[in-house]
Amino acid sequence: MFDTMTMTKVMGGACGALLVFLLGGWASETIYHGGAGGHGDEVQGYKIEVAEAEGDSAEPEEEIDFAVVMASASASDGEGLWRNCRSCHALDAGNNGVGPSLYGVVNRAVGEEPGFSYSGSLKAVADVWTPENLQAFLENPKGYAPGTAMGYNGMRKVEDRANLIAYLDSLGG
Repeated sequence: MFDTMTMTKVMGGACGALLVFLLGGWASETIYHGGAGGHGDEVQGYKIEVAEAEGDSAEPEEEIDFAVVMASASASDGEGLWRNCRSCHALDAGNNGVGPSLYGVVNRAVGEEPGFSYSGSLKAVADVWTPENLQAFLENPKGYAPGTAMGYNGMRKVEDRANLIAYLDSLGG
């Protein structure tokens, strides 16, 4: 059964299969990583050159005086913004949710809402919730008080923050 011719056929088949695999690897390498039409170091697609506009220079943004924005704030517009807060906060005095009650929060001492346990990092950044402190906190809670448990990402527009603070201030306390 195993004569010389059978062994020759088996060795020839194995060498033929190895040759096919080597040639296939070489062909795929040529197609995908170089050679004509390959993906080598060439960038696919077109690069569109755009001239930089004169107003696109890296000038710092103009500082906005929050007191001026706060003077023109609308409590009625702030009431509409309250929907972002009501999932975690309440407006009833002493009625805490996931977050503390915001009734009378403007000019209230930080960390003084009865029945709510504040994070230590929040108490360390301010003594009183002045409109300016609230504005800074609402802009970026995690940046203003690193380690705070508040999971809100913040309000982008200074006008929205001022309107919300005006609404919270109109509720009294």
